[in-house]
Amino acid sequence: VQLQASGGGLVQAGASLRLSCAASGRRFNWYAVGWFRQVPGGEREFVAVITEGVGTTYYADSVKGRFTISRDKGNYTVSLQMNSLKPEDTAVYFCACHFGGRYFNPREYGYWGPGTQVTVSS
Repeated sequence: VQLQASGGGLVQAGASLRLSCAASGRRFNWYAVGWFRQVPGGEREFVAVITEGVGTTYYADSVKGRFTISRDKGNYTVSLQMNSLKPEDTAVYFCACHFGGRYFNPREYGYWGPGTQVTVSS
């Protein structure tokens, strides 16, 4: 499975962005898919995950109520709608498939694609 994140950009605080994670094939639908973000010199931080079955979602406390993760199984994509963006949301955002274990742990994920930069100015 190959993943490609897109949709990042430079926006002002309070604006919205929609990130997309596109996959190369149907096996993508077998996995829960998570979004993580990382700032230079920092650890990869859990943002949100959506499960492979009924699509249960979980969010980091820092984005709860502002971000929404969703998936389109027919098009092998997972999206992250980001509203009310804050400067502290600035990071490179990555998507990946969950292989098992704890959802918030990036070591439990694979098939990482290249990230997409999100920059929020104050």
